[in-house]
Amino acid sequence: MTATPSPLEEPSEAQTAASPLTRLGEARWILIAAVFIAVVAILFYQVPIWAAALGVALLAGSAAFVPRRAAARRVQLGTQRERRRMWPGTGMKVTVDALPTPCFVADGRGITRYVNTSAQAAYEGVKPGDPLSFSLRAPSLLEAFDRVCATARTERISWIEKVPTETWYEAHIAPIYMPGSSGQETGTHRPDFILVVIQDLTENRRLERMRTDFVANASHELRTPLASLTGFIETIQGPARNDPEAQDRFLSIMLDQAGRMRRLIDDILSLSRIELKAHVRPANVVDLSEIVRHTADALSPLAAEMSVEIRMQMPEEPVRLNGDRDELIQVTENLIENALKYGSEGKFVDVTLNACDDLPEGRSWMLEVRDYGNGIPKEHLPRLTERFYRVDAESSRAMKGTGLGLAIVKHILTRHRGRLEIDSEAGHGASFRVTLPVLENTEDILEKI
Repeated sequence: MTATPSPLEEPSEAQTAASPLTRLGEARWILIAAVFIAVVAILFYQVPIWAAALGVALLAGSAAFVPRRAAARRVQLGTQRERRRMWPGTGMKVTVDALPTPCFVADGRGITRYVNTSAQAAYEGVKPGDPLSFSLRAPSLLEAFDRVCATARTERISWIEKVPTETWYEAHIAPIYMPGSSGQETGTHRPDFILVVIQDLTENRRLERMRTDFVANASHELRTPLASLTGFIETIQGPARNDPEAQDRFLSIMLDQAGRMRRLIDDILSLSRIELKAHVRPANVVDLSEIVRHTADALSPLAAEMSVEIRMQMPEEPVRLNGDRDELIQVTENLIENALKYGSEGKFVDVTLNACDDLPEGRSWMLEVRDYGNGIPKEHLPRLTERFYRVDAESSRAMKGTGLGLAIVKHILTRHRGRLEIDSEAGHGASFRVTLPVLENTEDILEKI
């Protein structure tokens, strides 16, 4: 049984030489011409019949048994065409589809030959057969693609797109040679195909920027009270060495600055602890109604100092849900304390806790803290939960704020699978609404309310 060569294998010398009838068929026109010439030579030039027959026989034997480069070359070209027709194979498609990032396979002309599932989801309308530039319009990427086609060297590039939002991308572009390609060893020929792998670095860059901004802001916030402490200490040690009255005044200011540093460090440590547990959902069962009442009682001295009345509307039954008691106290304390400090002009702060059935996340409890102060301009609302962001920095520092309170609230609610909504308008107060999911198997509690 004769083995049939695969279309992806080079024909061996034995396979090429083992078919004399095939070679005779390929040289049939030459042999017909030789027979015609032999007949003419016999009839008109008196060439002996045996000599003409011998010449035709030698020519036929040469065509049948002597290897010819043209035939081997035709076989080789046909094999290469078959390879290109079959590319990319099933194995390559499965491999590229398994990658979590968008991948494109294009030929040396820049025509897309295959697109994986991630690329189809990220780039609408992309399909094999279209130029790669239809899907990827970044000039730096297309220039790098042309360089890889010309030099057969792998490249990695990064670029930024400004529209519709600022996004960062990185692309790895690598040449691919078919098995047995002459350019695979030398790298001098145009690659058979080019693999383009694209990664979205937007989230990584934003986190990196957030960390950088956090360090810069924390350093700035700590530098001011530290400079004050250093200056007053030097003053007490120098000009005010023998001035008890000045020393008492300076020590009081130093105590305030030290308290400011302590609050800032406590908030930074608290934020770090919450971020470490962000992926762990609380398993303890707590009573949110009791937590809110406890927090309001703890802040009643501050409310009296600000001449603000806290009006509460709570359900009589326990409001049980999965949560961390200390963290939920921190949430309610931040919200009520902010309402007392920044909404004191309204003289009232309303704290309500109600069950909600019509929210997208399902049955939930909604805690709302509303003040009737000056409110917050709408342009500031999207950034209120950013770290160290303040609507009025001087007012915030005067109220002993660190700029981390709402950032802590957001991270705690994320851990509790909750949500924070802020609604405010300049001159009409502000409303902070916290939504937390109900405890499983406690629907009977909701029915009683």
